[in-house]
Amino acid sequence: MEYTGLTTLITGASSGIGVEFAEGFAARGSNLVLVARRKDRLTELASRLEKQYSVQVSVIAQDLSVPGAGAALEKAVAKQKLTVDVLVNNAGFGVNGYFVDEDRAVTQAEITLNMGTLVDLTAAFLPGMISRDKGAVVNIASTASFQPVPGMAVYAATKAFVRSFTEALWGELGTSQVRVLAVSPGATESEFFEVAGGKPSGTSMPASAVVDTMFTALDKPRSTPSVVVGGTNGFTAGLVKFFPKKSVIHMAGGMFLPKK
Repeated sequence: MEYTGLTTLITGASSGIGVEFAEGFAARGSNLVLVARRKDRLTELASRLEKQYSVQVSVIAQDLSVPGAGAALEKAVAKQKLTVDVLVNNAGFGVNGYFVDEDRAVTQAEITLNMGTLVDLTAAFLPGMISRDKGAVVNIASTASFQPVPGMAVYAATKAFVRSFTEALWGELGTSQVRVLAVSPGATESEFFEVAGGKPSGTSMPASAVVDTMFTALDKPRSTPSVVVGGTNGFTAGLVKFFPKKSVIHMAGGMFLPKK
């Protein structure tokens, strides 16, 4: 894909993978719309990227975990007279613990952000891309999407939804030049586990690996519907289908259930 002169909207852009996405698209000449709750971080990032890459960067500080957030963001984008050519639905969070112990309000916010807002933003901006016959929607799933995960039951379920939803959209677009891609990272260097609690099993990959994997997929003439970040993660994700479901669930629980 050619990104120069396009506008890329990135949610969850104030830290971790979101910052790497902003860096990657700006380096390829794309203007940016950065969205997250922390305006100070967004403003600092926008200033640096504008100076470094000579692109235009807009900042929208908004909580996307509340009902109606997608429509509100769509209005904010329209107010600034911006056209979204590439949408990166990166914002999301998880909670590590037993489901029965989770705060119900937090669970609802997790579902809204990881699924509801993602779908609504896709519905808001994908039609324009199709009418222009160019652009891309990138949705961040997870290796947790490939099996149920006791200890992160809601998070894994939301990411399974994201991957399935995105792959289905890919199938609907047929010969359109618009790319749709689900990206499934494993444990990544970010603030994820600071929010979720617990700690990642094994070594975390750099956030740049997620971005590199995405661009490699998008640069192909007909992008794949879904990619997994890292060869080991891809092998493991494919391997689970060959084991009995109960064994897979027990293994995942052994990694993520808090020790009593």
